[in-house]
Amino acid sequence: MPPRLNIPPITRILLLLLLFQSFLSGAIRYSQWNGKNDIVVPYLVMVPQLSLIYPWTFVTTTLVENNLFTLGLSAATIFYGGRYLERAWTSKDFAKFLLVTTLIPNVLCFGFLVVMFAVTTDMSWTLTTINGTIPLQISFLVAFSQLLPAHTVTLFKGIISLRVPRFPLLHVIAVTVLAVMPLLSAASFFLVVTGFLTSWTYLRFYKAAFPDLETSQPSSLRGDASETFAFSEFFPDLAKPYVAAFADQVYNIFVALHICTPFSAANASGSRGDVVMQRLTPGSARAEAERRRALALKALDQRLHAASAAGKPKTTAPPPPAVAGPSVQIQPQPNVQAPGSMLGETSYVPEREEEKDAH
Repeated sequence: MPPRLNIPPITRILLLLLLFQSFLSGAIRYSQWNGKNDIVVPYLVMVPQLSLIYPWTFVTTTLVENNLFTLGLSAATIFYGGRYLERAWTSKDFAKFLLVTTLIPNVLCFGFLVVMFAVTTDMSWTLTTINGTIPLQISFLVAFSQLLPAHTVTLFKGIISLRVPRFPLLHVIAVTVLAVMPLLSAASFFLVVTGFLTSWTYLRFYKAAFPDLETSQPSSLRGDASETFAFSEFFPDLAKPYVAAFADQVYNIFVALHICTPFSAANASGSRGDVVMQRLTPGSARAEAERRRALALKALDQRLHAASAAGKPKTTAPPPPAVAGPSVQIQPQPNVQAPGSMLGETSYVPEREEEKDAH
């Protein structure tokens, strides 16, 4: 008997919608095809000149693919990436992430195409179709960069070895080249760029963080102030100082416009008020990341104990002995299956900052 696929609910819904809408769009286009003109379905996909009367297309267009190759790629992205992220977070947080990274890039892409039409007066800009899972693909890669910043992906038996935060920029470059060739539409370029910026901004500043269960720390903390998730970390080492300087200026403008809120002391104690968030105390960013992962594992462990205790008779056990000395937090990994089947073979080499400090 083949093993049963355990797919979380939101990921399962995404897969079903992707297959249903893609095949429905294909069937409609095939039935109306005359061999001369391209057929679009404006009530399923977003076309700036035709779809304004169908506002739901700002969301549905992301889950429509026009050919079998991109459909297979999109299904694999949602199956492996969605399953991993939904288990690492919760279904509620994953649904919020999907809504943000789907709606905002589509709206921004719509606006860019309208602006290009206003500048060039070329009607083809407003007849460009906006569809496909490109915003989800780049957003998942950004999320992996946050969750697995130190993991290394090895391809072709060690010939190519890249850290996970390198993949979002490579994906942006690949889509840009395909759009210039042009194997992809101009809308694909706008989608991948806005999807990259939207997903990083949301995870960096707005996504709810796990509360500290051992202190009176408020549960309303948001964002990720760790230096391993700074915007410059997506770029090569030579470009990092220039990207960081530019990002600082953009961040200051966004703070002045009240688009972004500076991190509080609870979010980033000891960090300076810029987008790079370099710590004043050596190793404090790493400690912050370790604390967040420890809290995530602790919360998951409590859920598992609660579920197992529900099916067992209650027994009294002596309290654990108190451990003298300050508490030490380690760096656990989320209790989920790493997306090795999608990203390739992975290896993790932890940093040895503690050993260096000891010497």
